[in-house]
Amino acid sequence: MAIPFLSEEPAGPRPRRWSLAVSGIAVVAFIAVLALAWMAASTLLLVFAGILLGVFLDGLTRLLGKVLPGSRGLRLSLVSLVLAGLTLALIAFGGATIVQQGRDLGQTVASQAGTVRDRLKDYGIDVPKIAPDKGGENKGGENKSGENKGGDSKDSESKAVAPGGGDAKSGGGGDSGPQRNDDSVASGQKSGGLAGLASGAMKSPGSLLSDAGSVLGPAATVVIGLFSALGNALVIIFLGLSVAADPGAYRDGLVRFVPPAHRDRATALLDGMGETLRHWLFGQLITMAVIFVCTWAGLAFLGIGGALILGLQAGLLAFIPTIGPLIAGVVILLASLASGTTALLGALGVYLAVQTLESYGLTPFIQKQALDIPPATIFAGQLVLGVIFGLWGIALALPLMAVAKVLLAQLYIEDTLHEEAEG
Repeated sequence: MAIPFLSEEPAGPRPRRWSLAVSGIAVVAFIAVLALAWMAASTLLLVFAGILLGVFLDGLTRLLGKVLPGSRGLRLSLVSLVLAGLTLALIAFGGATIVQQGRDLGQTVASQAGTVRDRLKDYGIDVPKIAPDKGGENKGGENKSGENKGGDSKDSESKAVAPGGGDAKSGGGGDSGPQRNDDSVASGQKSGGLAGLASGAMKSPGSLLSDAGSVLGPAATVVIGLFSALGNALVIIFLGLSVAADPGAYRDGLVRFVPPAHRDRATALLDGMGETLRHWLFGQLITMAVIFVCTWAGLAFLGIGGALILGLQAGLLAFIPTIGPLIAGVVILLASLASGTTALLGALGVYLAVQTLESYGLTPFIQKQALDIPPATIFAGQLVLGVIFGLWGIALALPLMAVAKVLLAQLYIEDTLHEEAEG
């Protein structure tokens, strides 16, 4: 009789010989997926923003279906045309006012921020400037010009002591020609913008972009930023329309990657995430609209300049909980500081009243059923996602946490712990 712990073969069920290899491959594949997700985080978050737009358009299409029966494509087209028309109308009729108020508001906030910084400096608190200091570039240019002047003086001295009694023009030898060419190229780059750019490209094609940036100046940064924002907006709109056109096809396509025994549960999980995001989006849009109207009306009643743009930025920043209202409040207070102490106190009262309405009225009433997450959890999630993914992580923190809550509630609490998930 063989003793189990002394026998050559271990007791109990024996694992398959390929299980270790399969486990190693699975671990490597999981790490590779995480690495790819980390490197493409901004692209994945951009795709998630497009999915959010698709969920919103799908919700509007469903609501329109209760009033106007017809094909889904027709209802989606009507919704898209109405939204596009409202956007164009806002740009056409309110765009000039928003741009003008935004320009005035930027100057007011910058000047008042300098006033606050000087006041804090009187109390021994040194706060750095918010605007980038361009003096370093000018100083660098002066240093370079000083070096050039020094170089010219050295050249003149060398000309004076040149052997043979000649100067650089007559007795300098073979270096005079290239030196004059270099001087002409340098002067062309300094005086003629496009000519200098062309000559720089002929000398060194790799410096073409840097020369273009130096010629165009801040305009190049603005144009690149506009094209980047426009490209991101087009990607989000395209993905949103594609998802809203046939959401069932994308859901079924994802479900096909799940084993057949779990496809029903995967379908219910995806439907639950879509419903949660849809309810949260509609509630968030209502909250943003109320904050915009109340802030605009309150600041306009107080006679504070730029009330429209201040209300608009407060409503838009309400999309980002906790951090967004704080930024909106700072901008409102800085803008109202130029109108005096009375206006400052009035703007502070308007801001606190709107935040009280949002925190104790709108959010508990509208968002309670859609997404019930404690404020500290939301703030902690924003901090973590902001550190990892930057601005995208902060802006999309709440919908990402909504998706995570649905996953934890259905896969862990219900399926693993066999308990009923709250809410």
